[in-house]
Amino acid sequence: MHDDEVRLRHMLDYSREAIQLAGQWNRRDLDTNRMLQLSLVRLVEIVGEAASRISSGTRERHPQIPWPQVSGMRNRLIRGYDFVDFDVLWKTITEDLPPLVAAIEPLVSPAETDLRGEA
Repeated sequence: MHDDEVRLRHMLDYSREAIQLAGQWNRRDLDTNRMLQLSLVRLVEIVGEAASRISSGTRERHPQIPWPQVSGMRNRLIRGYDFVDFDVLWKTITEDLPPLVAAIEPLVSPAETDLRGEA
């Protein structure tokens, strides 16, 4: 379970970071700001990769989390590296990640700082 706790913490922290970053911009900025594109893609990739490494037991105990969709988004980004649909990425971050954060928060031990050492 310890590994799953770390992976859930990664999902939570990087989802929050993506939401926070997107909140500083608007959808049109994503079309022209390469740093924003790369940052948001990477954050969502990390969330999906962490989700794909969660044990089957934890997945079964928490069916409220859409495990296949979270992992699937990571796969879309990695395998479709030559084309990212920024509408889908933006929707994922602004509409799908907030409920994911809400679902994961109760599963993770409270921490004063996230895994990157930030408060």
